[in-house]
Amino acid sequence: MDSPTAITTPGVTCRFVVKSAAEAARIIRERLGPDAQVLSVRTVAAAGLRRLWSAPRIEVIAQVPEEPGEPETGAAPAPPAPAPEARIAPARPAPTLAALLRRSGLSEVAVARLQMAPYWAELAAAPLHRALVEAGRRLQSEAERRWPRAPLNRVAFLGSPGSGRTTALCKWLGAEVFRRGRRGHVVMVELDRPNSPGPLPLFCEALGLAFGRHAAPGGPAAPGEFVAFELPSLSLSRPEANAALGDFLVREAITQRVLVINAAYDHAVLRATYAAGRALGATHLVFTHLDEVGQWGALWDYLFDGALEPLFLANGPSLTGDCEEDVFGAVIRRTLAAGPAPAAEETETAAVPGRALPP
Repeated sequence: MDSPTAITTPGVTCRFVVKSAAEAARIIRERLGPDAQVLSVRTVAAAGLRRLWSAPRIEVIAQVPEEPGEPETGAAPAPPAPAPEARIAPARPAPTLAALLRRSGLSEVAVARLQMAPYWAELAAAPLHRALVEAGRRLQSEAERRWPRAPLNRVAFLGSPGSGRTTALCKWLGAEVFRRGRRGHVVMVELDRPNSPGPLPLFCEALGLAFGRHAAPGGPAAPGEFVAFELPSLSLSRPEANAALGDFLVREAITQRVLVINAAYDHAVLRATYAAGRALGATHLVFTHLDEVGQWGALWDYLFDGALEPLFLANGPSLTGDCEEDVFGAVIRRTLAAGPAPAAEETETAAVPGRALPP
């Protein structure tokens, strides 16, 4: 292959996008000559998901020096202006798999658990785009083996104020009726504090479900049916105020207890809600308001805990739909998704007589 033609026209400015400072110096010497002047240097990040595994490239703008004019008769020639010093930043090292996982939102605890897995060495040695896909596949496979996915027959929905507890219950009812063809009862419980039913009575009527207040059926009306309890909000500031909720759950023999958490809340509130739900014997977990959350990586801390079975993710306000039952698959797609390996980029060159190219 022929080498590129050298550019010798005075004043011509060229732009090069290269991988390293050494490559930039070589190309400038070959194309513009040893006296070329470097006008600017900056790093250029890759676009889209490629920035996760591609090292930044270097953009250099250099110029063939102008020919000096003829000095006036009898005047001493002006000393040549010193050429600006070329400062080319070294390319950043490629990120590691652990660094990419942290960038995707995984906490230090979640990354540490992955690093202790027996397959971590194999993942860390693989190309990054393949390692991300394989990490997601293994995480999903392990998570799906944990839970038996037994149906909920006698279940209570718990949550703090603003968690979207009633909406989550409606989404679950819609899925049970429309997708699985189940029937059942819904019971509104107030205990020692008010509990607004919101749209629940009308929604149950539309689904053809029995709705009642206070009175709790002793069990499902028929095999395959369910009884779902809408309980008052649990308190995060006064744990003792939740004693009535715990007493009711024990008295009515409700062993399936779904904790509903607003994923848009900050980390401290998430942890407090999770702890309060665990104290009340929660067995399942629902995250809501995920349409308001840009980064889903923080969910991994709760999914890795293994104490509560993920039931579904609510990513919208509608009473039906906006419901993702493939919890691990959805979180993996939002945090560890990776496309194919980027094609090798050729060195870009462009020449514009007399002026520098725009960035």
